[in-house]
Amino acid sequence: MSTPKRILFVDDEPMVLVGLQRSLRSMRQDWEMVFVESAAKALEAIELAPFDIVVTDMRMPGMDGAELLQEVKNRSPQALRMVLSGQSDNDSILRSVNPTHQYLSKPCDGEELKSRLLRAFALKDLLQNPELKELVSKLDSLPSLPALYLELTQELRAPEPSMAKVGKLITADMAMTAKVLKLVNSAFFGLRCEVSKASHAVEMLGLDTIRALVLSTHVFSEFHASFLTDVDMQYMWEHSLASSSYAKRLATLEHCERKTVDDCFTASLLHDAGKLILMSLGGDRYRQVTRVRDAESIPLYEAERKVFGCSHAEIGAYLFGLWGLPGAIVEAVAYHHRPMESLQTSFSPLAAVHVASVYHELNSVSWLRDGSGVSLDFLSRIGCADREKSWRSALAVETARDENPKESCHV
Repeated sequence: MSTPKRILFVDDEPMVLVGLQRSLRSMRQDWEMVFVESAAKALEAIELAPFDIVVTDMRMPGMDGAELLQEVKNRSPQALRMVLSGQSDNDSILRSVNPTHQYLSKPCDGEELKSRLLRAFALKDLLQNPELKELVSKLDSLPSLPALYLELTQELRAPEPSMAKVGKLITADMAMTAKVLKLVNSAFFGLRCEVSKASHAVEMLGLDTIRALVLSTHVFSEFHASFLTDVDMQYMWEHSLASSSYAKRLATLEHCERKTVDDCFTASLLHDAGKLILMSLGGDRYRQVTRVRDAESIPLYEAERKVFGCSHAEIGAYLFGLWGLPGAIVEAVAYHHRPMESLQTSFSPLAAVHVASVYHELNSVSWLRDGSGVSLDFLSRIGCADREKSWRSALAVETARDENPKESCHV
């Protein structure tokens, strides 16, 4: 018999809790739901038994939602942490950005809340290793390339920072891109559509918010891994940038709409972020991955699964799913090495990431290469098998370009 899924709802307004109970009544057979009126009672409930998800209001007497979720993170790090609140001032957003995985605004439609919770439970099944699941759930940020991080902080400390330059620097870094997309897609901003382009997110957040994120809340951090050389680190960022340029070009060749083109670019930029997580959290255990890869002559991601129980693809998708990034991006990251396990039947960001990452590796030399090939079965399923040669030819003779010159590269 499976363990019941447990959700804790916290709000100091009794009528709000009554409304939540009413809207989720149909899920009583599947979920064990607990409703409490204060942060103190919430912490008492957590001490008695763990919860899979904690959903809290922001403004409450005594301990507010941000403080509560920080405590939840410390005491029960495996729990997914959500804010459900009508309060949206900048101070509250910035205080909650680190301990909060996802944000929902009041009033929240019952079906929307149910959908979010269902997706959260489905996501928790993606990562089977409980140790890694706990470590990833505790992550506040991904590590950034030191040179880009330094350049960004210097620009933000300038008397008149350039919005365009800040946007380009963030777009060039997978970690910074992921974090600004997490924030701008939160319900605090009340957007009617998902944002999947970092430069657009920067414009919407504004320089004051970006400055506070970088200089005050330490949302971004420098990357440190003792066993990686400067050449290794440079390859990781070059691969993500080149792949994103390739993916954008492929989407353009397929005449995709602008939103899909942006999704393809960003998903490719983020597709290897899980490697950063495994390297920073797993430490020297990642050396074992390369030993297994070399001994068994298998792709790097398969060696990761043997050592950690999951690959960088699953662990990156898990984090981005926790953060509420657009579903197309999460799917592309999750399945970019094993696209046949997805349900896609047409060209999508997943197809773009899968093909683009392999194409860039063809002319690369690094021990960090995944060593996988294009799945022709997948291309056949999505009706693109006859397009693969033309894609390869187009990328071989044209320079893939984007707004940032750093992203331009040749196959």
